Amino acid sequence: MKRVFGVKKQKDPPPTIQDATDRINKRGDNVDEKIKKLDAELSRYREQIKKTRPGPAQEAVKARAMRVLKQKRMYEGQRDMLYNQTFNLDQVAFASEGIKDAQQTMTALKSANKELKGMMKTVKIQDIDAMQDEMMDLMDVSSEIQESLGRSYNVPDDIDEEELMGELEGLEADMGMETESDSVPSYLQPDKEPDTESDLNLPSAPTGHAGVPPNRNNSQAEDELGLPAVPRASIRG
Repeated sequence: MKRVFGVKKQKDPPPTIQDATDRINKRGDNVDEKIKKLDAELSRYREQIKKTRPGPAQEAVKARAMRVLKQKRMYEGQRDMLYNQTFNLDQVAFASEGIKDAQQTMTALKSANKELKGMMKTVKIQDIDAMQDEMMDLMDVSSEIQESLGRSYNVPDDIDEEELMGELEGLEADMGMETESDSVPSYLQPDKEPDTESDLNLPSAPTGHAGVPPNRNNSQAEDELGLPAVPRASIRG
């Protein structure tokens, strides 16, 4: 609502820490420039004092140099004060940024806490335990089904331990006999050249005349091998 005497003037917002820091840094730069100029002037006066002889002229140069030195000391004091102010503002800015970071962290934690609470409402440990028990029951049923499907048919169940041990001993005896015999079947063995003499098992030829048995008739003729001579058939005309 407008007043009778005009509109109320709005106040300017207060300067921020960064604005104050920038202003002080600008003032410090100006002071540094003035100090540099005074240093150059003092350097000229020092050269003049070296060149002039002791007397009124040298004293006048010394007086001007003393005045410039006082100004330099004053500016140096101002510069140190501005540096201290800048340092204090930096400390405040650092603390302010730390508080802002803490506020953001707290906001993020509150949001995450709220989200976790909502998620915990949908997930209950009792439901998880019940689901685990149900899964174990299903696995047991599945094992029973697989065992039932893999069962053999027509297998006698009335076999006692003695009958089982006897069957095992018989298998071990059969396996031992197979191990002692040639493990390679005859139809898988390589072909060998036939040995007529070994196959027929014939005796070797004697080197001399064999002795005549005592019960044999001495009048019977024998051949060169000591065998009874075969009588030749008479040739009829």
